[in-house]
Formats: sequence, structure tokens, C-alpha cells
Amino acid sequence: MPDRNASRTAIATAYMRAAHQLLDASPHILEDPIAVTLLGPAATQRIRDTAENYQTPGRRALRAHAVLRSRYAEDRLAASLHNKITQYVILGAGFDTFGLRQPAWAHALQILEIDHKATQERKLSWIAKAGLAIPENVRFAAIDFEHESLCDGLQRCPTSFNEPTFFSWLGVTMYLKEGDIDAVLRCVALFPAGSEIVLTFALPSANGHSSFDQRATLLGEPWMSYFEPAEIEAKLRSAGLSQVEFLSPTEAEERYFRQRPKDLPLPTRTNIVCATR
Repeated sequence: MPDRNASRTAIATAYMRAAHQLLDASPHILEDPIAVTLLGPAATQRIRDTAENYQTPGRRALRAHAVLRSRYAEDRLAASLHNKITQYVILGAGFDTFGLRQPAWAHALQILEIDHKATQERKLSWIAKAGLAIPENVRFAAIDFEHESLCDGLQRCPTSFNEPTFFSWLGVTMYLKEGDIDAVLRCVALFPAGSEIVLTFALPSANGHSSFDQRATLLGEPWMSYFEPAEIEAKLRSAGLSQVEFLSPTEAEERYFRQRPKDLPLPTRTNIVCATR
């Protein structure tokens, strides 16, 4: 991705989160009204005017996954507070809105959003245009994992390596080379016991490329890494992480889909995982 350009896939994800609020039935998997505010009224109208484009099977599946992974990560973050988590690091934050809509229980956390400089600058410009206030506990740091390690980048930030920390890393690993993924996991494992990471990964497709993969390629951001669940578990444990848990389609259906209307498809693959230090 050229440094001067904000990530097109991150922008597309922002539209999916907003579309979930505008087009899908309540209760939503992820309640995120700020996603609509952040995009602004012109984008809101565009989503409404092209609503049929968001209801194709592929778009509905992609939207379901995007909101599911964020909801799961935020639920894990809330549950991790018993481990005395004090820092929340969002890797490849894109246009994530948790920091802007954080619940009261998150106010004691130091929240750090990490992404490419261009994407982060675009987000900050949208925040300013929307008239949103950035809470005092939210900070931003520009790190490109292809050119700088996570640990080196965090040392430039007011981040403590001695405090239990929660990391979310959603929709990113597929864009990185395997060595860069390993480096991030080794850095996470340097944090104290009780630290945790939730991440997503791309599964190999039996037919070569998935519709998600193809869409990312069309946006100029092709996927580079694919893993089976056993392979990603081996990586997590090799880095020094343990208590590896995958969100199975069965568990996702029971926790997030069963009690709401059937307007979004159920997940069919296991590609969301958490691991604790």
C-alpha cells in the first residue's frame, strides 16, 4: 500500500460497520452508532441509496464477519479486566471506533491505536470533521509492520511493557508476510502474564482464492498469508502464548446470532482466535 494512501480495505470495513447499523435488524451484533457518525451524512445517504449492493450473499457474509470479530474482541477485552489489564492496543486499528464510544468500564484503560500513517491521518481528519472528541485515554501511533517491528514502535510510545496488556489484531495478518506476523506475536509475548491477544487469520481456500481475498486484491491490497487453525495455534504457542481458544461457528451462532433476526449468515469457518500470556 503506498504510504500516501489510506487503506482501501480499512475504509471498506468502515462502510460495512456503518451498513450494519443502517441496514441490518436490531439487536445488532455490534452496536456502533459512531461508525455512522464517523463516515458522515453523505456516506450514510450513499449506503441507503445503494442498499441492494450490501445484500448480496458475499457482502452479507463479509459484513457479518467484520462485526462479529470486533464484538468478540471487545467481549474478550471486558472479560480480561479480571487479569488487571491496564492497556488496550489496537493493531491495524483502521477506522475502529471503540475508543470513541468506550463504555464506562474502559475509562481506566490506556488505549493505543496503531496503523499506517496515511490511514491514521485519514481517520483523524474524519473525527475532526464529524466534531467528535477524542477521549483523554486514547492515543495514536503510526507503525508499518513491514518496515518497523511492533516492539520498536511501542518503545516510541508511552507504553509500559510491565503492565498486562490486551491486543486486538483484526483483519491484518493476511496482509503480512509470515516473518512479520511472528515478530508481532513474539513482542506480545514479552508483556506480563495475563496479557491477551485476539486476532483473525485467513484460511486456505480449497478453490484457490476466496471472495474476500479477491475483493482485497481488486482494492490493491492482496493477501499474503494463510493458515489452518492448527498452524496459527502452533505459532501462538511457539511465541510464548498459551490458553489458545478459537471462536467456533457453533459458539458464534450460540453467543451472537441465535437471539437476533436471521438477516446475516452464520459463520462457517474458524478464523478468530484468542491467546493469553
